[in-house]
Formats: sequence, C-alpha cells, structure tokens
Amino acid sequence: MGIGHGHHHHHHHDDHSQEGPADVAHLLDTSIADSDLSPADVSRRGVLRSAGIIGAGVATAGVLGAGSAAASGGDDRSADPAARSRNDDADYLWLAGDHHIHTQYSPDGQYRVIDHVRHGNAFGLGWMVITDHGSAQHAKIGVEKVNPDIRAAREVVNGTLVFQGLEWNIPAAEHGTVFVHPGDNEVAVLKEFENSFDGVVNNATASTPANEALALAGVNYLADAVTRKRVRDALFLANHPARKGLDSPHEIRGWRDAAPHIAVGFEGAPGHQAAGLPAPSGPGSGRGYYDNSPNASSFPGYPLESYRTFGGFDWMTATVGGLWDSLLAEGKPWWITANSDSHQVYGDTSVRGAGSDFNNNGFYNAPEHGGKPDLTLGDFWPGFYSRTHVGAREFDYAAVMSALRDGRVWVDHGGLIDTLDVRARVRGRGRGVTLGGVLTCKRGDRVQLTMVIDLAAGPNWAQFVPQLARVDVIQGDVTGPAGDRDAFKAPNTRVVKSFDIDQKGGSVHLTYELGAVDRPVYLRVRGTDGNRTGAGALGASIDPNGPQMDVLGSADPWKDLWFYGNPIWVLPS
Repeated sequence: MGIGHGHHHHHHHDDHSQEGPADVAHLLDTSIADSDLSPADVSRRGVLRSAGIIGAGVATAGVLGAGSAAASGGDDRSADPAARSRNDDADYLWLAGDHHIHTQYSPDGQYRVIDHVRHGNAFGLGWMVITDHGSAQHAKIGVEKVNPDIRAAREVVNGTLVFQGLEWNIPAAEHGTVFVHPGDNEVAVLKEFENSFDGVVNNATASTPANEALALAGVNYLADAVTRKRVRDALFLANHPARKGLDSPHEIRGWRDAAPHIAVGFEGAPGHQAAGLPAPSGPGSGRGYYDNSPNASSFPGYPLESYRTFGGFDWMTATVGGLWDSLLAEGKPWWITANSDSHQVYGDTSVRGAGSDFNNNGFYNAPEHGGKPDLTLGDFWPGFYSRTHVGAREFDYAAVMSALRDGRVWVDHGGLIDTLDVRARVRGRGRGVTLGGVLTCKRGDRVQLTMVIDLAAGPNWAQFVPQLARVDVIQGDVTGPAGDRDAFKAPNTRVVKSFDIDQKGGSVHLTYELGAVDRPVYLRVRGTDGNRTGAGALGASIDPNGPQMDVLGSADPWKDLWFYGNPIWVLPS
C-alpha cells in the first residue's frame, strides 16, 4: 500500500465506525440502579466502583492549598507540601524527549518501533513514548503486538528510554498521550484502559456529559492503577488541544482536577510541523495540520483564530493571557510539551510494506524502499525538530516521569537554544527554585528571576545555527480557582520584560527584578529567533512582540523558531 493518502491522515477516527465493547457511560450514571443493568454490566460497574471511579472525590488543591499537586515532588505523593518550595540546589540531568510517536501498529502509521527509536537516539533524545492510536484493532491485538518491539528496542538502543503508551481518543474530546512506567503490567493496564475508556472503541466521541464523565473515569482508572501498584507510574497529556476546538476549558480543568498527578498538561506545540511547508515542495497545509474550522462538537466560545498555530505553537499556549495562563492563574499545575506526532516523515523514501492487511493483523508490514522522496508528508523524525527537555534527577524511567509531573520542563523548536536554566529566588538567597517549582517567601521580600541560556553552539538538523533574538518574561497574578470553568482568559497576565539578545554562541545571563512581592504571582519565559513577531492575540499592551498566526500553505517551520519554559510560582506569606 502506498503513502499517497493526503494530509488528513490524522482524522481517521472520525471517518469510520468500529466495533468494540458497549458504551460504558451508562455504568457511571448512578441514577441507573444496578437492578436495571444486565449481569455483565453489573460486573463491569463493580470493577469501576472498586477502582474508586464511581463516586470518586475530586482533588483540586493547587499551590494556594496545602498538600498541593504542584508542591509534591517525585513519586511520594504524600510528600511534604513545602518540599519543592525550599531553595533548590539540585543540578538536573536535562533529557530531551518526545511523548507522541506512531508506528506500523497505527492505522495511519508506517515505521517500526526500532526505526523511530534509532532516529530519536541519533537526533539526541534521551526518552521517547510510543503512542499508537486507540482503535478496535489496537485495543484487541495492537497493545500486545507492539510490546515485544518496544522491549527489544530498549535492549538494542542504549541511551534512550522507551516507554509504551497509546494515543487515547479522549471521550467527548481530542486525543491524548497515556503512558505507564515499564513493568510486568504495562500491557495489561494499557489494554484494560483502552477497552474501557477509549472514545472510538466505546463509541463515545460525541460531546455529551456522559462521555465527559467517561473521560474523567479514565483518568481516575490510571490513578487507581498507580495507587494499587499495578504499575509504578502513569501520566496523561492532552495532544493538539486546539486543533478542532474539541477540548473545552471545563474539560481540561476537569481532567486536571480529577487527578493532578496523572493529568499533568498538554502539547504547547503540536507535531506535524513540516505540514506548513509550501507546495509543491511540502504539504501546503498548516503547521500541525491546524487547518480546521469549528464543527458541531467544537466548544462554541473559541475564536476562529484558535484553529491555527502561532509560531508553530497551539493558540492555548501562544496567547499571553489566554487559556494556558487562565489555568496557571488558578495556582494549579498544568505543563506544556512539544513533540513530533511522527507518522510518516517529510521527504522519506520508504512506503508501507506490500501485502499489508492492517484490519486483520493490527499492523502494516515492515516498510520498503519506495524509490523517491515523498514531499506531501508533514512529519519529522522524533528529535529532529521538536524537543521536550525534562530535568531528571537521574537517567531512568521514574525520574523522567517525575520531572514531567513536577513541571521541570522546557520545549523548543529547531534547536533554537542548547540549554535553559530558569530560577526564582529571594535576592541574595541561594539558587532559588526552577521550572515547575514554588518559591515561598515573606511578603515584601525582593524576588528576582534569573536565566542562564546556552545559545546554539552548532547547526541544527536543517544545517544552520539558529540565532536567539529575544527573550520575554511573562508574569501573571494568582487569583485562585476560576468561578467560570469555561474561562480562558487571565486578564492580569502580560509580558513584563523583554531582553534583546545580540550575541552569537556562548551563554547569556539575564535577570528580571520583581521587586518587593506583595501577592502571589507566577512567571514563565519564552524566546524567539525574531523572524515573525507582532502584537499578540490579546493586543500589544499584553504582548507587544508575540508569535504571529501561521499562514496556511506557507509556514516554513525552520523560519519561525521559539522556546517556552514552564512556570514558577512565587507565594509570599
């Protein structure tokens, strides 16, 4: 089978019906008595009930409350809430990675696990997550069949940690990465999760309250699997959240609040970045295939521009004072990542293996040499363009997952910079706290944000040395939980300082003085090559030089590079 399937390869789950287990949403509806269910459904409801999913309480504590998710570090979720607010003198191992990768076990994929892992390793990734699409075939046989390939890749390729996960069709919403710590139950838990909670498998894609409840049940199932030590750890991140307008603000808040240690963030920048390259030498679409319009399932409050990327980043992240900031202003952790979503790579010469029968086998045969480069494909290899850097305490699976959970994460495109060290501290006192952390201080303490950035020392994978032109500091007030769960603006957030960078190579040291702090705030940083900037989506007074909307059919990803850091909170008492 050839590749020429056009650029809508990511819409497959909307276009065909699949048989799978019966809808489970009615099992969560406690107004339906057990006596009104079939014996099989009573048994399935029992599983959900014993997992604490039916009637599960909602944990919504943020940095403003004791025992917050933002303040509990590492694997010990009962950790002292102040553990991450003390001065953080640790030096972390910063590992680049990618949590969104598709193989021959996806209906729109092509490559073997080893193909992706070898490329990711060559392009400098320390960790990767294999995330084949949730589907009837995948739920039935794909989860088992990919596992030996992942285990083999772990043995063969040194220096890159390989997680097994899947791309969850979130009921009532878009897609998400779900992955677990390797172990004896990785297949069993992922398979059970997909069969019980995947929107496509369970015919639960429509935007209904019952399907939204099923998504929350899925998040709680993962939390329960960790609590019961079936798997050592599990994480969920929402993918390409604004692409079709399906992830409403209240759904995102719902996932986060249901299990803040499981639902930890979303893609700040989608994959498929080559999709914006102009035809005929590229697909001629939008970066990330963000080329959509609202449909019946879209959240009606989102503006039309939310269906496009801005400097390659999702509108929810790129808008200063927008949806991401509205979450951070609540004082609750929610992190951003960037990854490849690699299915089929731009300019690659391979094609799907001849004689493939995906529907019966659950995979395509190994790829074959096709003879000519395909310039209609929109993806890059993992690590080639998009990178998610995590500050791990050591080189192992648990440490990578803890770093993601704790928000010690920054992301970049095209190798814009080599390293980023951001810290908030009371002036003259220690090194302070890093990305994802909480600096507690006394009211009136003078606080500063310091940044040490190693500029690109050599060429990226497009063979040029990127040049950082500007770094922005963004600050917002922490105002507590949103009264309106569908709010997506943070009116007190803006760019408070910009630094022009005119040196090439070496390190730059930047300091932003907050002055005497009298209220809870958060800070985050971003940087750009300066090629395409202008007033941000909410106006120049909020963001004078923000990313601009990418032009459909003419958005070369290498000519508009950004990095983003995750936030740090400052809490005076």
